[in-house]
Amino acid sequence: MTTTTMVRGINICKGIRNRNTPQALESLFHGKSLCHQRCDFRSTRTIFEPPLVTFPTSVRYSSSTIVSPRNKTTTARETTERAKPDVKIVEVGPRDGLQNEPLPLVSVRDKLEFIGELEQAGCSTIEVGSFVSPKWIPQMSGSADVLSGLLEGQGSSKYSVLVPNLSGVEQALSVENDAMRKGGRAMNEIAIFTAASEEFTKRNINSTIEESMQRFRDIVDRVKQARDDDNKKPRLLVRGYVSTVIACPYQGTIQPKTVAEVVEQMFELGCHEVSLGDTIGVGTPESTRRMLDEVLTIAKPSKLAMHCHDTYGQALVNILTGLEKEIYTIDSSVAGLGGCPYAKGASGNVATEDVLYMLHGMGLSTGIDLEKLFDAGRFICNVLDRPTLSKVAMASGFGSG
Repeated sequence: MTTTTMVRGINICKGIRNRNTPQALESLFHGKSLCHQRCDFRSTRTIFEPPLVTFPTSVRYSSSTIVSPRNKTTTARETTERAKPDVKIVEVGPRDGLQNEPLPLVSVRDKLEFIGELEQAGCSTIEVGSFVSPKWIPQMSGSADVLSGLLEGQGSSKYSVLVPNLSGVEQALSVENDAMRKGGRAMNEIAIFTAASEEFTKRNINSTIEESMQRFRDIVDRVKQARDDDNKKPRLLVRGYVSTVIACPYQGTIQPKTVAEVVEQMFELGCHEVSLGDTIGVGTPESTRRMLDEVLTIAKPSKLAMHCHDTYGQALVNILTGLEKEIYTIDSSVAGLGGCPYAKGASGNVATEDVLYMLHGMGLSTGIDLEKLFDAGRFICNVLDRPTLSKVAMASGFGSG
C-alpha cells in the first residue's frame, strides 16, 4: 500500500466523522478507481453507501448504467428502485441467530417485533423459527405462535421455517391451515438440514446421513401431498441445509467430494436451493474455493447459497469467493447473532450489516436499507442485553443502547 493510498483512507474517515462530504467524496472516488483496478465486480457506485455519507443523487453514480452480476444492464434508477436485487439475502437471525443465544428466552412478542423491524429494513426472505423440540433447543419455543402471527399479519416477506421431521412439518402445516381459515396467507418455504459429516449428523439430528435422507423424503412427500390436497395454495418450496462443508468439530476436515455427494442427494429429494454451511467458521478462501469447485460440478450456482460463520474472521472473504463463483444468495444474521448449538466454536453467523456494507461497496444491490437494519439489530441486542457483533454497526455508532 502506498503512502498516498493510506492518506486517502485517512481522509475518508475524517470526512465521514466530520460529515465533510467534499473531503469524503474526493477520497471515495479515488478509492472507487482502486476498486475497479483490483476487483472483478465493476461498479459505477462509490465504494460507500448511506448512512455513512449521504450523497446527492447526481453524484451517487458516475454513469447512467450499471451491469449486474446477472448480466442485466439497466439504468441506475431502474436498478435501485425496480429491478430484482443483484444479491438475495436470507436473514436467519430469528432462527439460526436466536437459537444459540443464552437464556432467558426471547418472548413471542419480541420475536414478532424483531421480524417486523427486519421487514421494515427490506429483508424479503426471513427464516422465522424452527419446529424442533423445546427440550433440545428451548430458544425456539413459541415458533408456532410466531409463524401464526406472521401469516395472519400484514407482512410481505417470504417466511421460512426449519423442520427436523414429519412431526415438525405437521405442526407447521397446522399453523398454516389455521391462519388461512382466519384470512391469513400460506407459508413460502420449509427448510431441512443435514451435514457432510457423519459424526455431526449423529450428534445434531441423531441419525446417519442416509437415515436423514430417508427422513427428508418423507417430509418432501408430505409437503407435496399437502399442496395436492389444496391446489389453491401456492407452491411450498423446500430448502436444504448442508452443514460442516469445510470441517467438523468432531470429525475434522471434510472432503469436497463428500460435500458434493450430499448436496446432490438434497437436490434429488426436490430441494429448490441448498445452503452450504461452514458451521464452525474455519474455512478460508482456498478451502472454500476447493469445496465450491467440487459442488459446482453437480449444481448450478443459482441453486446454491453461502452460509458462513465468522469464528475466525473469514466469513466475508469466503462469501466473496462464492460471489466469484456466481453464487448470489447469502445467509446472514443481523448483529452477528447465533451459531450452532451443537458445534463447539461456532461463535456466530456473519453479521448482515457487514455483508451489506461489502456488497453495497461493490455496487451490488440487496434491496435492504442498511440504516433501518441497524435499528433491527439494536432492538434485538437490547432485548438480549448484549452488544452487536457487527463491525459496521459498531463503527457507525449503531450498536446496542
